[in-house]
Amino acid sequence: MVFDTKFAIVLRDDLAGWQKLNVTAFLTSGIVAQFPDIIGEPYRDRAGNVFNPLSIQPVIVLSADGPTLNMIHHRALERGVMTSAYVEEMFATGFDAANRAVFAEFAPDDAKIVGTALRADKKLVDKITKGARMHA
Repeated sequence: MVFDTKFAIVLRDDLAGWQKLNVTAFLTSGIVAQFPDIIGEPYRDRAGNVFNPLSIQPVIVLSADGPTLNMIHHRALERGVMTSAYVEEMFATGFDAANRAVFAEFAPDDAKIVGTALRADKKLVDKITKGARMHA
């Protein structure tokens, strides 16, 4: 199946392994909330066990240094593309309300973005994420 859109996550390249996984999970949940139609049908194994449905669209995971990630964040804002975003200070909180409170303390020019996710037209996502590379 060919998609007109691209679902991309960009992580800051200096994060610890656990941070990359944590941020990826949180950012993905934001895209799923924005686009609930991205979720397919439940999975079933041969024994009849039912499992949660998954995304019907592949997710591209990219990485970038801090300045490039900030540029990507600004490009998305300038183009009016809704994103999921995670700031460094959210690692020190333990629940949703605290995450939102610490996030609200920053503006685009001083936020320490450690990850962002977006789903939009393929060409637009490519333009916004320019400078990021495939995550290794």
